[in-house]
Amino acid sequence: MSATLKLLRAMADPTRLRILALLERGELSVNELQEIASMGQSRISTHLGLLQEAGLVQSRREGKRAFYKLSVGTDSVSRESVALAVRGAKELPEHADDQVNLRRVLARRREQAQVYFNQVAGRFDRSYGPGRSWQAFGQLLLRLLPPIVVADLGSGEGLLSELLARRCKKVIAVDNSEKMVAFGANKAKKNGLKNLEFRLGDLEAPPIEPRSVDLVVLSQALHHAENPAGAIVSAQKLLRPGGQIMILDLQKHAFEKAGELYGDRWLGFAESDLHRWLEEAGFKKIEICVVAREEQEPFFQTILAVGQM
Repeated sequence: MSATLKLLRAMADPTRLRILALLERGELSVNELQEIASMGQSRISTHLGLLQEAGLVQSRREGKRAFYKLSVGTDSVSRESVALAVRGAKELPEHADDQVNLRRVLARRREQAQVYFNQVAGRFDRSYGPGRSWQAFGQLLLRLLPPIVVADLGSGEGLLSELLARRCKKVIAVDNSEKMVAFGANKAKKNGLKNLEFRLGDLEAPPIEPRSVDLVVLSQALHHAENPAGAIVSAQKLLRPGGQIMILDLQKHAFEKAGELYGDRWLGFAESDLHRWLEEAGFKKIEICVVAREEQEPFFQTILAVGQM
C-alpha cells in the first residue's frame, strides 16, 4: 500500500481524527488518551497502531507506559494531513468534551503536588505513627487560613462551618432546612462563635450579597442541587475578584439507592462535567482530582474541584 493510501486510510475514521487533534497539543500517554476520549485501551491502541503505520505518530516507552506524539516533520503532505484531521475533528460532536478533558489532564499533570499525594494515597491510615491523625493535620491546616470571609453553601448542621469560623474572619452557613439552620445557629451561640452566621436559603439563590466573600465551599452539597451548573454560577456571583470556589463531592457512581438513602438528586459527577461548569461560570486555574477512595462497597470516591476568579 502506498504512503498516500496509508494516510488516507488512517484519516478515514472519526476516532483517529480525535486522537490527532489531541496530540496536536503535545505528547500524551495511552492512559491519558483513554481518559480524555473515554475509550478502552485496546481500542485506543488499535487506532494508534494505524496512525503510527501511516507515519503520523511516533511512540516511546517509559517503564510500562507508552507515550505518543505527532511525527510530523518537514514532510508537507503529513503536515497538511494533520491540519485537515484537526479541522475535521472540530466538526465532531465529541470535540468539545475532548478539549475539556484534555485541559483537565494537562492541568493535573502540571500539579506536582498532586503527584505526591497520589503516591502516598492509601498509606496514611495503614501505617501507624504516634501522634499522626487526620484530626491533628486538620487543626494544623486550619491555622494556615488567612482572615477571609467564607460562604459554606449546603452547610447542614455546620460542622465544617464551625471549624472554619475558629480561624476565618466570618463564615456564612446556608442551608435549605429550617431545622438544620436552627440547630447550627444554637450550637454556634453555645460555642461562642460570633463570626458564624446561619441563613436559610437555597444553593441556587443563596441569601448573600454579591461580591462579598473570598471563598465559597460546597461540601457534599452539589449532588442535592436541582441544577448543579446553576448553583456554581450563583456561587461565582458571591465572590470578590481573586476569590475561590472549592467543591467536595462524589465522583460519578452507579449506586442508585443513594437517592432513597441519602436524598441525593445526582449520582455524583464526572470530572469533565465539573470542569466544564466551572469554566462556563468564569472560573480560571481549575484543578480537579480524587482525594479519597472508600474501600468498601459501593466504593465511593470523593473529588475536589477548585477554581479561582
